[in-house]
Amino acid sequence: MIIDAHQHFWQLCRGDYTWLTSELTPLYRDFLPEHLIDHLDNKSIAGTIVVQAAPSIAETEFLLSLAKNNKRIKGVVGWVDFESIDVKSTIRELSMAEKLVGLRPMIQDIEDIDWMLKDTLKPAFRVMSECNLTFDALVLPKHLTNLLTLLTQFPELTTVIDHAAKPNIKKAEILEWSDNMRRLANETSAYCKISGLVTEASSDCSIEELKPYVDILLDAFGPSRLIWGSDWPVLLLASNYEDWFDASLNLLPVSAEERGLIFGGNAIRAYGL
Repeated sequence: MIIDAHQHFWQLCRGDYTWLTSELTPLYRDFLPEHLIDHLDNKSIAGTIVVQAAPSIAETEFLLSLAKNNKRIKGVVGWVDFESIDVKSTIRELSMAEKLVGLRPMIQDIEDIDWMLKDTLKPAFRVMSECNLTFDALVLPKHLTNLLTLLTQFPELTTVIDHAAKPNIKKAEILEWSDNMRRLANETSAYCKISGLVTEASSDCSIEELKPYVDILLDAFGPSRLIWGSDWPVLLLASNYEDWFDASLNLLPVSAEERGLIFGGNAIRAYGL
């Protein structure tokens, strides 16, 4: 069973996508399940994990409503205000939804680089563990040392690092990112998503440009902790669904059994599908 473990839906009229402006021409329209179905069928993909794209409970509820009526959506990674006074009850209530599998604060957009280590967030991380919800870590390379500290404090928290922490492939910055990702792989049980890499690369991105980064991830996390995702429709800024799927197969020279883990089995395990 192939699972796309990272994709998005949005509807512009909802109005809470503050980052999504008309300047992002390929993305500035509605993207809903009916727009994805042909891509899934083209690659025999059984289902997806849809991930939040707006910092609002309303968007999480919107995604859950889509999931309720669409069998191809296997899970939803939503959002809550981790600093809210009633965050524990909010998480417990949301966790009752059948397809809510995780939560994702938009750490990459938060100015305070140390935000994730604030004491006020600890109740949220504890309740996520209690409710068997996965933490999607939307981080940048500058956050990786803090992420290691956080995961050391919460070793029971199932964590997935989104987009391999968005290495700066465009500028070929690899050494510090590689060292920190290897530490996370060695010292925590975190998973890592093979997703979002083409949008971090040059405009004429090739497999050769991506290969050193994917090789490091494969060596560090191994086939049992890597998870494939499309990052559609953000992917459209640099590529298309089918090309990224095919490129991913070429970038991951593994056995059929290991490919089954990266392209489905690990997502099923990480998100408790």
